[in-house]
Amino acid sequence: MFADRVLSGMRPTGRMHIGHYHGALRNWIRLQEEHECLFFAADWHALTTHFDETESIADTTWEMFVDWLAAGLDPTRATLFIQSRVPEHAELTLLLGMITPVGWLERVPTYKDQQQSLADRDLSNYGFLGYPVMQSADILIYRANMVPVGEDQVSHIELTRELARRFNHIYGQETGFEDKAKAAVKKLGAKKAKRYNEMRAAFQEKGDEAALAAARELLEDTQNLSLGDRERLFGWLEGARRVILPEPQPLLTTSPRVPGLDGDKMSKSRGNAIFLREDPAEVTRKVRTMQTDPARVRRTDPGNPERCPVWSLHQVYSDQATRDWVWKGCTTAGIGCLECKQPVIDAIIREQAPMHERAQKYLDDPQLVRNIVADGCEKARGMAEETMGDVREAMGLGYG
Repeated sequence: MFADRVLSGMRPTGRMHIGHYHGALRNWIRLQEEHECLFFAADWHALTTHFDETESIADTTWEMFVDWLAAGLDPTRATLFIQSRVPEHAELTLLLGMITPVGWLERVPTYKDQQQSLADRDLSNYGFLGYPVMQSADILIYRANMVPVGEDQVSHIELTRELARRFNHIYGQETGFEDKAKAAVKKLGAKKAKRYNEMRAAFQEKGDEAALAAARELLEDTQNLSLGDRERLFGWLEGARRVILPEPQPLLTTSPRVPGLDGDKMSKSRGNAIFLREDPAEVTRKVRTMQTDPARVRRTDPGNPERCPVWSLHQVYSDQATRDWVWKGCTTAGIGCLECKQPVIDAIIREQAPMHERAQKYLDDPQLVRNIVADGCEKARGMAEETMGDVREAMGLGYG
């Protein structure tokens, strides 16, 4: 129905660490080779929990973009932009908020989870309660049909789907819809029109899901339809109203757990992170001083790799032969902890070498990053404006 489009974003927290890379960025780099991708700095989302700490938000945003580019995001393949530079995000958030039941927001699992984990923050604000609506607007404004998430974020995508469904149900009624849909069928040409009608009947009369999928594929392969006619035919196909905001699908991603230097979740606020583009000497220092299995008091004491956070890094960075060597050496006291850590140190430094190289031109000329993001903001806003034109018209706010 709409372009095969991926969207994702991050709050601008400044420098990225290796947890960000293996948890999200590496997957984004793969996706940009396969799909149209938009990746954004979610600066407004940062305000939902840290509205009183805005003095560094611009600097941390630019730092984050440098790391994205260093990691391998390609501005010729993906659109990089800043959320607040596309004000249509705020407009759609407002309009979706008008139809969002408060109970839908209160049941989002992360709502109570974050209240507990961020107990030191003042979260008694509308922005925090409503951030899932803004998150939905971020996706729906670009009519993105795929959103890469982990399992803990699937509930947010489901809320987005429910909001899109609710919006289409309330505002998808179009005067003369059936007549316009029949006129659009004729534009398919006689052969395709006949196939479309047959498959539509097979689905609506017999619930034939294969016929529905085939009809959708037929429409996706038809190039001479306007966006409005395409929406009508998708809506008419299912006996529904006009599809203005398509329902996105979660693109489930699996990522390895990258522990911090202390074994807990890697986080800058915990001071346990290894940053992207870390100085090699600092990588060496940080890994060499990592905690290990407390049972290995002396070099001759055997250990248990599963109690050691360095072992988790081996799961990310080492091949099977190295992991076998580590397991045997640790459990028999055949190797010391510093010997065990060296392959991890070498692998991290090797992984980051091209990142240092890619980043250098942006460090030498910061305006390059600003130009890339300005172009991305302009492109993203063009897409957002097109969606909002349809949204305003559907809601009777077009004033044309």
